[in-house]
Amino acid sequence: MADKLGLQEVYTQQMSDSINNSIADLLFEAKILTKIPRSGFHFLGAGKESVAEHVFITTFIAYIMSKIMPDVDALRLITMCLVHDLTEARTGDLNYVQKKYVSAEENRALKDAIRDIPFGDSLVDLINEFHEGKSAEAELAHDADQLALILELKSLVDIGYKAPEKWLPFVLDRLKTKTGKKLSESILKTTEDSWWLKDFDS
Repeated sequence: MADKLGLQEVYTQQMSDSINNSIADLLFEAKILTKIPRSGFHFLGAGKESVAEHVFITTFIAYIMSKIMPDVDALRLITMCLVHDLTEARTGDLNYVQKKYVSAEENRALKDAIRDIPFGDSLVDLINEFHEGKSAEAELAHDADQLALILELKSLVDIGYKAPEKWLPFVLDRLKTKTGKKLSESILKTTEDSWWLKDFDS
C-alpha cells in the first residue's frame, strides 16, 4: 500500500499544470450537472430534479446492487453510474419527446470533455459500456438508472400526484435484471415516508 501511495504522489507531482487545469475544467463540468434540470418533469407536470440529483441516487442504487450481487465488479458498476450522464453537461437532458426531433452529439461532447485528460479513455470505456448494455454491470447500471426514476415517480404518487401513475408502467417495463425488478416491487410497496414514520413516537 505504501509503494502504491508513493507512486501516486510521484504521478501527481509529475503532472503538468496544463493537465491539472484540464482536470479542474472537468470537475467544473461535472459540477454544472447540479444546475441542469431533468427535462422530463416538464411533461410530467410535477416534481423537479437536476441531473446531478438523479446521478446521485442512481449511483447509490448501484452500490446497493453491488452488495446484493457480490459477484459483479462493484467499482465498475458504481463508477459507470457516476459518469453515465456526464455528457449532459454539454448537451443538456433530452426527454422522450425532444429526442423525436433533435439528437445530441454525445460522442463529440464526450471527446471534448476528456480532451487532455490522462484517464479520459477510462471515462469513454465506462460510458460506452453503459450505452451498449451488454455486460452484467451495464445491465445493472441501466436498471439503477430506471429505479432512480421509479423512486421519484413513487414519491410523487405518495404525496398525491396522479400523472406519475401513468408513467410508472412504462418505466417498469424497461427493467432488465431480476435484481432491478425485485427492487422495484419493494419500492412500489413502500411509501416514501415509511423509513421515518415507523420509528415515530406519538
